[in-house]
Amino acid sequence: MKRINCRICIHYFVTWEKDKPHGCKAYGFKAQQIPSIVVFQSSGSDCNLFRAKPLAK
Repeated sequence: MKRINCRICIHYFVTWEKDKPHGCKAYGFKAQQIPSIVVFQSSGSDCNLFRAKPLAK
């Protein structure tokens, strides 16, 4: 598993739910763990939908 930092992905969002603070718009789920970990555990492969946010100017 390559290390994917979901926090810099355009699909990542923070939820207001205490039990599921991390969300992924691309896959459409909320989770207790960082989404890339959930994707790897579920499918056995790395997240293919990661897209880095553009750098701020």
